[in-house]
Amino acid sequence: MTIVGLTGGIGSGKTTVAKIFEELGVPVYNSDNRAKSLMQESPELVKSIKDLLGEEAYLNGVLNRAYISQQVFNNKELLEALNAIVHPAVRQNFIGWAKEQKSGYVIQEAAIIFEIGSQDFYDCIILVTAPEETRIERVVQRDSDNTVEGIKARMKNQWDDAKKIEASNYIIQNENIEQTKVQVLDVHRDILNKI
Repeated sequence: MTIVGLTGGIGSGKTTVAKIFEELGVPVYNSDNRAKSLMQESPELVKSIKDLLGEEAYLNGVLNRAYISQQVFNNKELLEALNAIVHPAVRQNFIGWAKEQKSGYVIQEAAIIFEIGSQDFYDCIILVTAPEETRIERVVQRDSDNTVEGIKARMKNQWDDAKKIEASNYIIQNENIEQTKVQVLDVHRDILNKI
């Protein structure tokens, strides 16, 4: 089974690109969504997160994402500590999921592949890029709770695109949906040819 990492900065359009791959029949694992589920459902993770961030990390038993974001996105050590708790659980969940798939390759969509040093886990990596202004605009439209300052703070915790481009096997420029679809199809064919 070939394992492909799909990454890109906040607002780059990873999820849009992932949906196009799904339309081509490629199984895609969304790490952010699974992490949120695991942070809610796993008693071990809940305990570890409360130990790290306090009881306020959960409100009436529900993950308090606004509080957690406020705590970690301007505190690099706290963010790294949270990642060290959550990412191993997501990795184990992904491995189990991947074993159940029946296709030539699977994709793990994950925002911070490079930032957590997990690039060597993948057979190849696809990077989704878009101009910074476009990315900020997309995030604000997607979630009106986000401020431009908050989005920029999150961007500072991610590698810049120039650094990620050097370490990626494929680059998809996600500005025009029709052009993005063509690029995804090209990448898909290339990966299938190499399997």
